[in-house]
Amino acid sequence: MTDAAGDVPAVASATVGAVFPRALGDDFRRLHPMMQRRFGVSLDGGYACVGRGVMTRVRRGPWWTVPFLQFGRLRNILIPEVGRDVPFTIENHAYLDPFGRETVTFVREYRVPDRRRSSRFDATMVFDPRRCVVVDYLGTHQHLAVDLTLEVEPDGSLLLRSGAQRFREGWIDFRFPMLFSGYAELRERFDEDHGVFRVRLEVRNRVFGFLFGYEGWFVSEFPESAELPGHVLPKRHEARY
Repeated sequence: MTDAAGDVPAVASATVGAVFPRALGDDFRRLHPMMQRRFGVSLDGGYACVGRGVMTRVRRGPWWTVPFLQFGRLRNILIPEVGRDVPFTIENHAYLDPFGRETVTFVREYRVPDRRRSSRFDATMVFDPRRCVVVDYLGTHQHLAVDLTLEVEPDGSLLLRSGAQRFREGWIDFRFPMLFSGYAELRERFDEDHGVFRVRLEVRNRVFGFLFGYEGWFVSEFPESAELPGHVLPKRHEARY
């Protein structure tokens, strides 16, 4: 079996099972019950998670970050727009990728006021059983593979931090230099008082500082899984972790 590029060996055996419960182990039960439901999206679970809400603030770093963000936009890796009260959706669906790995989509779509078209931030996540980490493939073609560390906080929220990043395209395979990228820190929690999920993301470069971030809230529906929506799938799947 090969990937969409036709020249990369597939993983030898299926890695099936809910991505986040496998990664967190016993700590998964320390999440708030609504967070468990949200991050429990899986093939066995039989449901998806579709969130709709508002990014109360989307911001970026200094002017020189704009070309970097515009480049990321080409493959739905980053968004260059800024604004307040930006409507957005997020879709989490579980599916089996061409290499037998259970995968969860994290597809976010933003509709910045006064812009004719929406912006997307695409990610698909799998669990690497050899290293016991979640690997986050970014963009429409899974060119960037990013290791994630997960931590359950005392209030039942989830903290995700990005680590090493690898660029893969056919025979090209290298560790992406972090001088030209950023480390992400994302916190997500359930607000019982308002019945919404709250999320906050910051991406920083260790040399140049703040690059991009957002914060907002959303409500979620958990529809039964049916046919996988084609618009959430990447255009190419990468076999290598």
